[in-house]
Amino acid sequence: MTLTEPSPNTNMALEDLLSQIRACRMCKGHIPAPRPVLRVSTTARILIAGQAPGVRVHKSGVPFTDPSGDRLRDWMGVGSDEFYDEACIAIAPMGFCFPGLDAKGGDKPPRRECANTWRTDLMAALSGVKLTLLIGGYAQKWHTPDLWAGRWNGKVSNAVEDWRHAGEGVIPLPHPSWRNNAWLKQRPWFETDLLPHLKARVRGALDG
Repeated sequence: MTLTEPSPNTNMALEDLLSQIRACRMCKGHIPAPRPVLRVSTTARILIAGQAPGVRVHKSGVPFTDPSGDRLRDWMGVGSDEFYDEACIAIAPMGFCFPGLDAKGGDKPPRRECANTWRTDLMAALSGVKLTLLIGGYAQKWHTPDLWAGRWNGKVSNAVEDWRHAGEGVIPLPHPSWRNNAWLKQRPWFETDLLPHLKARVRGALDG
């Protein structure tokens, strides 16, 4: 694996931005407690764009430290060491803090203020990314707005089923939660077609 060394100015700009993000308290009073969780670097080749940290990640401060993370790593064909090497893989959800639980016990949507405030600058700093994994509708809408509003018709199922036409360097995915077990079982092509492609693209991005 060969990584291009970023310029000192690029590193400094990202470190300054990360300091601001980690100090952010704009949603205080609207969420249980601000604790931004993300792992990024200027050398990362892959970006994982999910929804927002869950309660376990909020407690640990480390993204995907739950069964969903185990499944995602299996989908990608990587182990924990490679997954958490931020020099190679960036993890930046649409909302950096745990948004709390709704009345049914599920996670609330990510706060809009987060992406509106930070995401454009953060994406500009991640210039080394070759492959972006869009997990769920919030990431798919932000990163591929024309497809989301057009041929995908605002539906995660449509986005994932249309993965071959998502564009160069982008793969839409469902959330790797147990809640999607039935969805996955009804779509055997996800395992037979999409996952081999995903694993190959991940390995190509990391080793290229």
